[in-house]
Amino acid sequence: MNIGEIAEMVPVVEPETKCGTINTLFKQNPKLEGIAVVGEGGSLSILMRTRFYQLLATQYGFNLYMGRPVSLVMNNQPLIVERNEPITDISIRAMNRAEEELYDGVLVVEEGLLYGFVSIRRLLLEVANVRAEMAIFLNALTGLPGNRIIDDRLQQAARQEQFSVLYVDLDNFKSYNDSYGFKRGDLLIQATASLLREQFSSPGSFLGHIGGDDYIVILHHYNYEFGCSKVIEGFELLKKEFYSKEDLKNNFVMGDGRSGKYGPIPLVAISIAIVTNQSRQFHNMDEIVEEATRMKKICKARPGSISMAN
Repeated sequence: MNIGEIAEMVPVVEPETKCGTINTLFKQNPKLEGIAVVGEGGSLSILMRTRFYQLLATQYGFNLYMGRPVSLVMNNQPLIVERNEPITDISIRAMNRAEEELYDGVLVVEEGLLYGFVSIRRLLLEVANVRAEMAIFLNALTGLPGNRIIDDRLQQAARQEQFSVLYVDLDNFKSYNDSYGFKRGDLLIQATASLLREQFSSPGSFLGHIGGDDYIVILHHYNYEFGCSKVIEGFELLKKEFYSKEDLKNNFVMGDGRSGKYGPIPLVAISIAIVTNQSRQFHNMDEIVEEATRMKKICKARPGSISMAN
């Protein structure tokens, strides 16, 4: 949801408007939380009801301000956002403001002109609703977007001029679960998700959890090599925390292999199969998934942690 969808119109005044007029506006509109002040050249400021009456309530506030311009009491550095910005992003910016501005409303603009006003109460309520709806489509173990959202993002990627899809998988994870139990296995899955977040959380990156020990990263560029190398490096360090000293020394665990025979099985490793449209065009999501699956099989056939591109 974009911030413009919940923006409301509020009274607009000039910086020279007397505080007495502002007082009348607030009294005539008891539910009005703030007003916009538009100055020369379209500069935007804001005045919240709470701050206005706090100033008037001081010992000489009423006499001091009532006949003077609103420019003396307005906030001339409000949070100003574009109409099409996501409300979740705006809520983070709003909550990172100085304490005295924390509950100031947000001014929304379109092409540099005032579009509307959003109160913090309305913003936080809408963010809560969005997160509640999103939770339905998130993986319960990692909190990452699940298959419904992943499919949408893959469809979008197929239409991008540049994309890189990283299919991330843990090799020999079943043997780890069998040896150490599903609770430790869940912790390893969560730790891997955190490791991927560290490298692929910047704008233009998407990280999803397909399920089990499979993840997907979608980038709108081809600069994946550094991130992949850091993930592999980090995973090799991380997994040492999940094995006993004996298993680390042996570099294997005992268990049933894919053939069903009991014997030594290599320690868990991470494989990253990379599909890009750098040298091949993909027309839809299914073609991307098919190629990613093919690359994944090639990766899993190689020992140890590895990344490989098509």
